[in-house]
Amino acid sequence: MPYLLVAPTVGGAAFLLLYPLLRSVVISLQHFRTGELIRGGAAFVGLANYQEVLTGEEFWAVVSRTFAWTAVNVVLIMVISTLTALMTARLGRRMRLAVMGGLVLTWATPVLAATTVFQWLFQSRLGVVNWLLVKLGLTGFQDYTWFAGGASSFAILVMLVVWQSVPFAALTLYAGLTTIPGELEESARIDGATGAQVFRHVTLPILRPLFGLITSLEVIWVFKCFAQIWAISRGGPDGATTTLPVYAFQVAQSLHKYDLGSAISTLTVLILIAVLILHLRRMLRHEGETP
Repeated sequence: MPYLLVAPTVGGAAFLLLYPLLRSVVISLQHFRTGELIRGGAAFVGLANYQEVLTGEEFWAVVSRTFAWTAVNVVLIMVISTLTALMTARLGRRMRLAVMGGLVLTWATPVLAATTVFQWLFQSRLGVVNWLLVKLGLTGFQDYTWFAGGASSFAILVMLVVWQSVPFAALTLYAGLTTIPGELEESARIDGATGAQVFRHVTLPILRPLFGLITSLEVIWVFKCFAQIWAISRGGPDGATTTLPVYAFQVAQSLHKYDLGSAISTLTVLILIAVLILHLRRMLRHEGETP
């Protein structure tokens, strides 16, 4: 009976998650273009698609950009979230509720709605950012086109993703902070420890597993980020914001090379799994060395 009760959930999850993954792997091993999509009969080509992708310079440039994108976002998310959680733990009841309410509302904002708001903020003629900068005397930003430059587009997307990601990490870390006995921090302060020393020697060791878990989740979230990038820049300008998920979509949908797009998607999953395994192994090894 227990297996019968969980069978619908397991079956639904397998159909929605496992089947697309397996289907993508199968397509990546075939010659699958527009003709095969219409009439069927895709021919098996083995690892030829992977060879074509891996021998292309563009793929490795996108991989490097994806790692840079992930590193910048995850570092900012973890630093800002930690500072926000520490601040929230030290606020009074009313201010703490106000901050937590703001974080929850930010977290609850739909991705595309938040993306649209950021587009409005940085709009060249009617955007609030340009208006504010001009009011401050920076007249060079009059009608400035933020999304025409690769660096500025990348920076705006980083701000958007960090803004969307901080609430989850900050609230989770705050919840972890509430589990630390107050006596430990008081004892450390009595012994003359500063705030930074208390965090390093008391808070961080206790919450290290939680930090590791949140970092892993944020790496997954940022690495596979697609909707924000596609809605704002579509990977441009000149590929400055093209990450692996965007690149796979461009190849599959714009060039109609579904086999190469599936190969890139499969490689993206494998790269993400490898990164997470290395991170988790390092975290577990560090845990084993901790007395």
